[in-house]
Amino acid sequence: MDVVVTGIGLVSALGNLENSWKQLLSGNCGIRKHQPFLELEPQLLALVGTKPADLITLIRQVLADALQDADLTLPLPDCGIAIGSSRGFQANLEQLAREERRKKEEGRRKREEGRGKKEEGREFSMPNSQLLIPDSRFVDFLPHMGAIAAARAIGSTGPVFAPMAACATGLQSIARAVDLIRTGECQRAIAGAVEAPITPLTLAGFSRMGALANTGCYPFDEHREGLVLGEGGALFVLESAELASRRGAKIYGRISGFGFTNDACYATAPELGGKSAIAAVTQCLKRSNLSAVDIDFIHAHGTATDLNDRHEALLIQKLFQQGVAVSSTKGATGHTLGASGALGVAFCLMGIKYQMLPPCAGMKKPGFELDFVRCARSTIVRNAVCLSFGFGGQNAAVVLSGDR
Repeated sequence: MDVVVTGIGLVSALGNLENSWKQLLSGNCGIRKHQPFLELEPQLLALVGTKPADLITLIRQVLADALQDADLTLPLPDCGIAIGSSRGFQANLEQLAREERRKKEEGRRKREEGRGKKEEGREFSMPNSQLLIPDSRFVDFLPHMGAIAAARAIGSTGPVFAPMAACATGLQSIARAVDLIRTGECQRAIAGAVEAPITPLTLAGFSRMGALANTGCYPFDEHREGLVLGEGGALFVLESAELASRRGAKIYGRISGFGFTNDACYATAPELGGKSAIAAVTQCLKRSNLSAVDIDFIHAHGTATDLNDRHEALLIQKLFQQGVAVSSTKGATGHTLGASGALGVAFCLMGIKYQMLPPCAGMKKPGFELDFVRCARSTIVRNAVCLSFGFGGQNAAVVLSGDR
């Protein structure tokens, strides 16, 4: 059964879907220096606005845009949901932790002034769970609550999935939605991923890893220096081809196939031989009934980190014919972590729609012998593959094809 895309909602540091696409083709960049947290030094970020975004706000925004683009009206009671996020509500949980810390510091100050003796006794008699959890608001920030919020917004009582697979989250979410339609559980689903990852802990963690860039994000460049964190996401309305045809919906393209494997090796580095990553792409092509020579465009993961770009370039050289066009858009949108694959799928579909390829943003001097798209390129785009590689050795590939 063919599964087609009839609507796209997207937000990135470059704007909504149409604006992001135009900005990409023009070679513009959404990365700027910001200082959202006074305790941290200013650093390069790709923010949607002027300050870190709220996850639910972003989900509602891209969901509304996707539904409008697909010309759908609410409610949609039988619609499936597969919306993931690798960081989830971490920003909200960090805020709760800061509030609890302030309460404890205030209590300590009062005790030092000779007050709050009763509170002191109660604090030390409380079980550890109560000390760690400030109040019941934590329930609102469980990992799946973004997907649940989307289901509530559209009035869906269908199946809900909330994948978390590091940078492979977006592609896994799309694949789960495709499965729902192909197995007949529903004829329509909303899928993708959204991230609001700009938090003190996330920034500190990537900084300690030495993964953050100092001057800019330059995927596959000889002098690449690391990634730039970004926020945003993309959601897709997926439908059976029969349903889309019956209601006369416009179609961006088909989800032809997907492949997923795991290195079962390192936490933060790819398996350098690339065996399982190659298996994921090979599996994806086989399920798509395509061979490597049928692929016109590769939207690479392209994080601009040393290991990922080297690993990915070698994989492309091994699997695809010389001359296949390659690009990464993270040099313009930043690395949106779990949502990066969803953004990549959207840009592949826009490439198929307009028969245009977006440039490898930020690239100055190629560090590998591949056909990198250096500026917007008009060409025939029938089939495109989007790649994602995540922490824990998560390997993901999805093929997008023009409508038959």
